[in-house]
Amino acid sequence: MALDGCGLCCKYLLIAFNIVFALLGFVFLGVGLWLRFSPNTRGIFQIEELNSSAFVMAVTVLIALGAVMLIVVSFGDYGTCNQKICALQVFSVLLSILALAEVVLGVLAYANRDQVGYSIAEFYSSMYALYLTNGDPVIGVTLTFIHNTLHCCGVTGIPVIEMAVKTCPKPDGFFEKIVMPNCPAIIASVFDSKAALVMGLFVGTGALLIMAVICSSILSNKLRQSSSSPQYIILTHSTSVLANPQPPQHELVSSSNPHPDQDPVIFTPLTVANIPVAQS
Repeated sequence: MALDGCGLCCKYLLIAFNIVFALLGFVFLGVGLWLRFSPNTRGIFQIEELNSSAFVMAVTVLIALGAVMLIVVSFGDYGTCNQKICALQVFSVLLSILALAEVVLGVLAYANRDQVGYSIAEFYSSMYALYLTNGDPVIGVTLTFIHNTLHCCGVTGIPVIEMAVKTCPKPDGFFEKIVMPNCPAIIASVFDSKAALVMGLFVGTGALLIMAVICSSILSNKLRQSSSSPQYIILTHSTSVLANPQPPQHELVSSSNPHPDQDPVIFTPLTVANIPVAQS
């Protein structure tokens, strides 16, 4: 089915969107599965007292979000590449639900920013305790990234007694050689001060998803119009069909010829195709 310029633009935009969405889905799902089934973190999920901790909840959300994103991308890729209207409609519905969830989560995170900041700090403390227990190098790299980004040092902030001091950034000045900001307090305060920005990111992501829904709806409408619109052939007096008729299939010769000196009259039945003719 042929598409015009707007339909092709929406098609290519959806393909690019699905590629980015699929990459993010694989990242979320991979990180979540690694944290869930890694030998260094698997024991947390087997302890009943820790099943409601922020770490377990974050890992569960990562796995669920990655799986849902890949399911949505499957419908989007199939519908866009194969121009299937039904798959595009399912893709639009699922994407609308995700967009609504993004906006709701952003608003809730802003309204409960104190509790969310505390949960993120608890998640950091769980990773810190895991690193001290097993020394996982991947967790160590993650802690190093967090420490250098927020310029904090562990849960105590005192380099002399800090057991993960090698993941801490270099102190700025003499005073920070004695004490540095501890990361749980910095994380809570940073989230509280950046809560509006976080809500903006959630709402902006929801707006991008809504744009993808609009492109999917436009593409569906274009495909529906292309498949349902009939093709018309305009016939005029100078139509080549009448000027150059096809060879006759049956010839009927008149049995009664009133003028025997003339050639017999030959009647050729005219086959008319069932073609819609537009009135000019």
